[in-house]
Amino acid sequence: MDKRELADFLRSRRERITPADVGLPAGPRRRTPGLRREEAAQLAYISTEYYTRLEQARGPRPSREVLTGLARALRLSDAERAHLHHLAGAPPAPPPGPSREVRQSILDLLRRLPQAAAIVTSAIYEVIAWNDLACALMEDFSALPRRDRNLARRAFLGPHRHGRRLYGVSDADAFARTTARTLRATAARYPDDPEVAELIAELLDGSEEFARLWASHDVCAAPTLCKTFQHPMVGPVTVNCDALDITDRDQRVVFYTATPGSSSEEALRLLSVVGTQRMDVSR
Repeated sequence: MDKRELADFLRSRRERITPADVGLPAGPRRRTPGLRREEAAQLAYISTEYYTRLEQARGPRPSREVLTGLARALRLSDAERAHLHHLAGAPPAPPPGPSREVRQSILDLLRRLPQAAAIVTSAIYEVIAWNDLACALMEDFSALPRRDRNLARRAFLGPHRHGRRLYGVSDADAFARTTARTLRATAARYPDDPEVAELIAELLDGSEEFARLWASHDVCAAPTLCKTFQHPMVGPVTVNCDALDITDRDQRVVFYTATPGSSSEEALRLLSVVGTQRMDVSR
């Protein structure tokens, strides 16, 4: 355990957080940059005396429970959480559930692809990042509550009006099979994550199709390389579908691109202009 490095790291993380970041009032006489020690201690569910000793390099080795509380209170990223554990001489346990934190470089990549629709999905098919063209092609994810951004929930429990399932994609049934197989493997990787268990229980209870696919115990599927979206405004949009796995986050970036010179390329170009302005059609 490196007490001095741990103390400096805790102080630097505490001072970068504003009271507003964690829902605390700033107060009229605040001189300390970021949070006060007593505020950080309160958020971590430890005593102010204990936290102060840690920042003064005088504290005992913190337990995993304390480290978890500190990581939560100081809003640490996955990399910072791991660093905190290593400084304390307690290497972190595997993450309990799928990561939802998308690297900034990936977010920048999405914005730099004006002619490609792109999304990032978590290990449970939650759309956790997207670019403007993906919103125009599929739907405005920023306008949805978090639970409604889950493509697995959409595939099995979403609206299927007029035979249009999952944005009217041509491979909706194949996607459903792939989803069930992938979720079974995800459940094995995160057996203690309540969100994974809750999603699977909801799908089993609400979809006979998912229950049947789940019962097959299949855990692999061939990738889909091409699909067609039946878009309510521009009609069919056929795209190539390529995926980039982000293994350290257990995430996937999915790119939808049209063949150059095709009518679908023109359709994507039109969608990039109109965006979500007229995307109020029932799906």
